[in-house]
Amino acid sequence: MQSPSLTSEQARNAKPWYAQLWPWLLMLGPALAILACAYTGWLAFSNQDAMVVDDYYKQGKAINQDLRRDRVASSLGLSLNARYDAAAGKLNGALLGFGAPVTGKVRIHLAHTTQPEKDVKLEAQLDQRGEFSVGLPLLERSRWQVLIESERRDWRLSGVWKWPQQQTVDIKAD
Repeated sequence: MQSPSLTSEQARNAKPWYAQLWPWLLMLGPALAILACAYTGWLAFSNQDAMVVDDYYKQGKAINQDLRRDRVASSLGLSLNARYDAAAGKLNGALLGFGAPVTGKVRIHLAHTTQPEKDVKLEAQLDQRGEFSVGLPLLERSRWQVLIESERRDWRLSGVWKWPQQQTVDIKAD
């Protein structure tokens, strides 16, 4: 059997490999995979992971203390009702315990769920009725972790607030 061979005219008209479409299409997939890998590597090394803590053991032990503070808030029957007025830049609310007002200073911590640099920490003075009003800059649309605790840190209330879907923050001790 004779193998088919190119005639001299066909050999003259044949294009080199780099002028063909198929080799480029076959190389496109691996080239895109290399670019995606390089971009993923750049993302991994350029952005700091905010979820990692230096002393995880110490922080794990602190969880028990936090649970004690939650139990104290439950025994006091604490509840927070607050409303954010974005136009005025104020967070107004009241802190009650078994229907009676709580007085003194409180710390309010609004933690952004994914970006700790956007966290907001406030201090508010409760009046005789347990009400407070504190300036709060315009918040980003997000899901916020809300933590309110006494100045001495002997109790705490925590909850979730989805701004702006929820206009008010209502947290009750369990």
